[in-house]
Amino acid sequence: MSGRIPQSFIDQLLDRTDIVEVIDAAVKLKKSGRNYSACCPFHQEKTPSFSVSPDKQFYYCFGCGAGGNALGFLMAHEHLPFVEAVERLARRAGLDVPREQLSPQAEQQQRRERTLYDRLAELSEWYYSQLKNSPEAIHYLKKRGISGKTARDYRIGFAPAGWDNVLKRFGTDDAALHELIESGMVVEGEDSKRYDRFRHRVMFPIRDGRGRVIAFGGRVLGDDKPKYLNSPETPVFHKSRELYGLFEARLAGASMDRLLVVEGYMDVVMLAEHGIHQAVATLGTAVGRAHLERLFRHTSEVIFCFDGDNAGLKAAHRALEVSLPTLQDGRMVRFMFLPDGEDPDSLVQKEGRAAFAERIAHAEPLSAFLLRTAATGQDSQSPDGRARIARNALALIAQVPAGLFRSLLIAELAKQTGLDAHRMEQQLGGHDAPPTPPRERPEPPPPQDAASPPAAQRSPQLGAAHQAMGYLLFNPQLAAHANPLNESALAALDSPDTELLLKLIAEIQARPDSSVAGLLSYWGDAEERSLLARLATYNPLLTSHEALRHEFIGCLARLAQEAAKRPTRQLQAELAEGLPLNYSDLSPEQKQRFQALFQPKADKNRSGA
Repeated sequence: MSGRIPQSFIDQLLDRTDIVEVIDAAVKLKKSGRNYSACCPFHQEKTPSFSVSPDKQFYYCFGCGAGGNALGFLMAHEHLPFVEAVERLARRAGLDVPREQLSPQAEQQQRRERTLYDRLAELSEWYYSQLKNSPEAIHYLKKRGISGKTARDYRIGFAPAGWDNVLKRFGTDDAALHELIESGMVVEGEDSKRYDRFRHRVMFPIRDGRGRVIAFGGRVLGDDKPKYLNSPETPVFHKSRELYGLFEARLAGASMDRLLVVEGYMDVVMLAEHGIHQAVATLGTAVGRAHLERLFRHTSEVIFCFDGDNAGLKAAHRALEVSLPTLQDGRMVRFMFLPDGEDPDSLVQKEGRAAFAERIAHAEPLSAFLLRTAATGQDSQSPDGRARIARNALALIAQVPAGLFRSLLIAELAKQTGLDAHRMEQQLGGHDAPPTPPRERPEPPPPQDAASPPAAQRSPQLGAAHQAMGYLLFNPQLAAHANPLNESALAALDSPDTELLLKLIAEIQARPDSSVAGLLSYWGDAEERSLLARLATYNPLLTSHEALRHEFIGCLARLAQEAAKRPTRQLQAELAEGLPLNYSDLSPEQKQRFQALFQPKADKNRSGA
């Protein structure tokens, strides 16, 4: 039967389900304090870091980040589709699964995407079978140092030479032909001629967070151009948001303490071949904010890996500028530059895993790279040169959200230039941050047990958006205190984290009686669901509802303040290169924006004089 399963039924089903019983049937759990623990079934470990909470009815692994409710566990552990997982739990509870009627448009869109996923999965398996039958492609991969196991893990395939292999095999009727064109696998030229997009190439399937094939990258075997070719944008593939290798890293059970961003498919695959499974690659585009926000949902540390030449430095500067607005407290970005003429693929083969891992461990912190960038071409020994360094650095630091990290950047800049840190803080508007409300005396920490994370994990240093979500998941009643004006300002920030916070507030307000497990049950985006599961482990030091309300409102206020400052910071960043000394030197458009930002304040001051 088609149609959506009502959320009310999901809530009822989860209320009747004991997550401890569901997980214990697959993984033997051991009582540990108020929770249950075990070695994680999703990655290899010797010390239990997998915890199941009977109170909140969800699980979380402090090692690999896997988390969710009973439905999520069945989907991840048994590899079940959502509907099948619901039906299995319903059978356990003795319930029949009801369905809602979808609108014709929604049902058509659902069918359209489902057929594309099915078609791409079918093509991926066909390419994989073609690799086994191609001595030429197998020889190429062996020559590059790729083993059969790694090729299998990444489902590497081969597109045979010829213009119409896919077209003939899969384009059997008009509907199938339309799917091939819509998925980007067949090209329709201006003269209505159709042909396979990928020919005589090693094929790398690109998978989304749920493991579904959404696109392909192909590496040519001969001398044809381009050397690498990606699928075009389609209804299921948006390259500005996707990362190659992220699903495989999670599947391999790799530690997600840090993720390494490299340039190409072969870099990711070769690092995995050498036991480094934390690498991902963008898909023919520069790193964007959506990429970073997605990475930070899985890790707290991102390391960019670039060539050491001029092109690599330019790419690093772009990555620096994109990273700055995402640097909430607790997040870290570093930069790793390789010797000239080397890439991760060639270097890890040349020097081995241990030496490459050592390079990763000693990557340059963002703070050092930012200050080095600001000082490029300036004389740090002269007062004028130090002033220029400070101006260049402040234009970059202005894009960092207010918090401890920005204050530390300013302190380091003051140390290097000899300028006054407080004055520079005032220049960026840091002096008007709201005072921190007094905290209650913290409760004594609970006894440590095998399932309890270290203290740093129990109370992580979160950014304002993550902290607000942590408070909401700890006490959903706080959603009633969200101010509509603050919510409007949050929407103006236009960041994935604030967007998720607004969605969470709306979901709780719509279903005020939902449990944490219920909130996670119908969350469509797997990565958002994983992040919420991690934030649900956040145990704030405050306990009373009033104190939590004060903190939650403070988080929203800080985010709203950040939104109000954004236009000023954007203008500061634009003027960073050769900042005009006089108002008359500004462009007409900059003058207009300058007046919009500062004239109202001046008028108010005059009226009150």
